[in-house]
Amino acid sequence: MKVRKIQGITVNVERTGEYIPDEEGEKWEKCIFTVELTGFSKRTPNEVLPENLKGKHVKLVRYCLYDWHCKIGVRKTLEPDETEAVLSGKPTDTVFW
Repeated sequence: MKVRKIQGITVNVERTGEYIPDEEGEKWEKCIFTVELTGFSKRTPNEVLPENLKGKHVKLVRYCLYDWHCKIGVRKTLEPDETEAVLSGKPTDTVFW
C-alpha cells in the first residue's frame, strides 16, 4: 500500500497543560494544533486532495517540549493513519475536527 500524507498550515495551537515525561525526565506538553489542510506532501505528487477537504480545519494532537514546537504559520504533516482517517471522515485519538 502506498503511504500518503496530507499537509497543512498551523493556524492555532492550544496548550493543554497536560504533561508526560520522557526517558530523560523532560516534560512534554500535550498540544492541540488546528491545521488548515492544503494538499498532499511532495512525496506523493500524483495525489490530489479532494475539493471538500481543501481548506478544512482539523485538530492534531502532538506533544511539545520547546516553545518553537508550537509555532503558527508552519507546515504540519499528518501521519499516514491520520491521513486515511481524514480521507474516510473517521476521527481518531490524534486527528479530529
